[in-house]
Amino acid sequence: MQDVQIILSGIWVALMLTYLLGDVLRIFSGDYKKTEMEGEKFGQIQWLGIAVLMVIPIVMIILTLTLGYPLNKWLNIVAALFFFVFNIIGLPTYPSHYDRFLIIVGLVFNVLTVWYAWMWV
Repeated sequence: MQDVQIILSGIWVALMLTYLLGDVLRIFSGDYKKTEMEGEKFGQIQWLGIAVLMVIPIVMIILTLTLGYPLNKWLNIVAALFFFVFNIIGLPTYPSHYDRFLIIVGLVFNVLTVWYAWMWV
């Protein structure tokens, strides 16, 4: 059981690092514009929503290591499927090749999370 928890936590770490890499590349490539996302000005509520959304994988690292089976299994499946759908919907909005590549890498991590959690007995 602990082996699966460690693997799942590692996948969540890899997903977060992939998201972070995309953000860093976006800043250095000049694709990022301060206070804007997709050309739209964002206020504090929108940025709070993004922060809540992006803290989910971070929280999943801790929950995966601490929660017991079967809640852990189903929480991993639901969270990974949520991010899979969220990123599939958002994929066409990313114009840069590096962004699309990293989103696809993230989708693979989501699939791996669902697979390991589903196979967890």
